[in-house]
Amino acid sequence: MRPRTARESVVWETRLLAVVVATLVVFGIAAVYGASSIVAVEQSEPGWAFAGRQLVGAFVGGVLCVIVARLDYHVWQRFAWPLLGASALLLLIPVLPWTHAIAPEINGARRWIYLPVVSFQPSELASLAVVAWTAMLAAKKDDLVREFKRGLLPFMVIVGPLSALVLVEPDLSGAVFLALLAGVVLFTAGARIGHFLLLGLAAVPIAWHEIASVQYRLARVLTFLSPGADAQESSWQITQSVIGVGSGRVFGVGFGQGQQKLGYLPYAYSDFIFSTIGEEWGFMGVCVIVLFYAVLIGLGFRIARTASDRFGMLLATGLTAAIGISAVVHMAVSLALVPTTGLPLPLISYGRTSLLITLVSAGVLISIGRQRGRAV
Repeated sequence: MRPRTARESVVWETRLLAVVVATLVVFGIAAVYGASSIVAVEQSEPGWAFAGRQLVGAFVGGVLCVIVARLDYHVWQRFAWPLLGASALLLLIPVLPWTHAIAPEINGARRWIYLPVVSFQPSELASLAVVAWTAMLAAKKDDLVREFKRGLLPFMVIVGPLSALVLVEPDLSGAVFLALLAGVVLFTAGARIGHFLLLGLAAVPIAWHEIASVQYRLARVLTFLSPGADAQESSWQITQSVIGVGSGRVFGVGFGQGQQKLGYLPYAYSDFIFSTIGEEWGFMGVCVIVLFYAVLIGLGFRIARTASDRFGMLLATGLTAAIGISAVVHMAVSLALVPTTGLPLPLISYGRTSLLITLVSAGVLISIGRQRGRAV
């Protein structure tokens, strides 16, 4: 068998990326159905209601993914500013006092915009916008990103207020996520690690104030530091999550047979879907999911490393980091390795906004890979 040519390798990698993404989406729909059918029936809906909505999101996202994959990814460079501006306007809507009609308060937070036809979470779009804009400007500045005044400071002036808008919703994990994505892109572009260390030290008192001033955030941190100390109250979620993962053992209890979703584990179809997978599919199922994410992230970073230009490299790095960080943090939360946050498991957790944005991101990665193939 003759070895693959460089162009054949590029085509093979982009096709493998598409297959991995599609497989995770299909598995996610099945996992959402298994974790949400009881909740749907309790809400007087068909058992397949959540999975059906996720399927619609997957179809729309799949169409967008194909369209984006066929576009020249430099379109994101040209429209980075308009996309960022639109994201900022959408982030303003939930924090304005007179917009409760379309951005109501749910569980103490205003994170969603509800329109007659569609509902969406603006912070998800903001993550894509921040990555595209940071990649565009960092590629333009080139070596200037190593300076603080002309390099790092302009990014802080823009990303800082956007993160603040997400924080006001309130969504601390979402605000940190936005800043972290910008930091990953800038670090890849060559920004000095010393500047990041100084910014990190300056952010510590701000982060502590935000945690200590809100009771449920402080409770999550204390629960993480003392797991099981209050299993009936503050540590209830994480305790039930760990019980669910442990109950699956090697091969799981069977699809749809998990017990934790029966009122024990809140949001088993979204915030803790990895725990549900661990219970119903067992250690082997978890290993397969982790392997798929490892392949996805590895392919994303390979595309970034071999991109045909600096912008493509930074854009692919940021989008891959967004998927990888969200996946790792979600799994770590389910295993009680980090304090509880609301980051979804990409392509699997219930949530059409997250699914759409992740599929669009996958389309951009494929586009960057295809352009790389043409260069070869």
